[in-house]
Amino acid sequence: MSSVVMVVSGANLWTMKNAQPHPTGFWSEEFVTPHRKFTEAGFKVAIASPGGVTPTVDPLSFNLAYNNNDQNKVIEQQDYMKRLGSALTTPMRIEDISPNHFDVIFLVGGHGPMQDMAVHSTIGPVLVAMLDSPRKIVAAVCHGPAGFFTASRADGTWAFKDRQLTGFSNVEETQAGFAGNAPWLLEDRLRISGARYVAKSPWTPHIVIDGNLVTGQQNYSAGVTADGVLQQLAVMV
Repeated sequence: MSSVVMVVSGANLWTMKNAQPHPTGFWSEEFVTPHRKFTEAGFKVAIASPGGVTPTVDPLSFNLAYNNNDQNKVIEQQDYMKRLGSALTTPMRIEDISPNHFDVIFLVGGHGPMQDMAVHSTIGPVLVAMLDSPRKIVAAVCHGPAGFFTASRADGTWAFKDRQLTGFSNVEETQAGFAGNAPWLLEDRLRISGARYVAKSPWTPHIVIDGNLVTGQQNYSAGVTADGVLQQLAVMV
């Protein structure tokens, strides 16, 4: 049985460029859809957050505009998370993740990771260990790749340098209304750090698979990102 640890942000506020806090957290669909796919595939799924804090759902992820104007879709996501109970409300600590215990690490998006995961010192070594193992998969969707930035090897090089990946684009951040006041933009920082960033048209489902690295562009890519993980795991068997 394959095992997956899904990492969610513990932040509930994103400090903007003007120093004002913006309510945030993890993105509902980017958690629910992959969690369901992994569970239905028979995987053992664990959930982790920084310090094991109870994670907050980004309130914007329940906005109908991001859910095909389908209120039932929102209600279904809320019900799904409620049924998870303590598995979600009292997750394991990121600090306690052992790379040897999981086949996949999946970083969920939402703007929360821009606040905490981007500077979380413990996640970095875990990502390096799993990325450097041909039998393990590192995956992330939307702003999830913000958690990649502390993944430095012993020689100081960034583990994701020259790897092809995607994530929330500058155009999408602009259209979402946050680019002007964001402290930094994910696409810019990924490029500057040395990743080979690839995006498709805004709000188009899109994944990039580079060996054991699977990334999705935005919330509409949550399902195909999980499918990409399943595909790569099948190849490894």
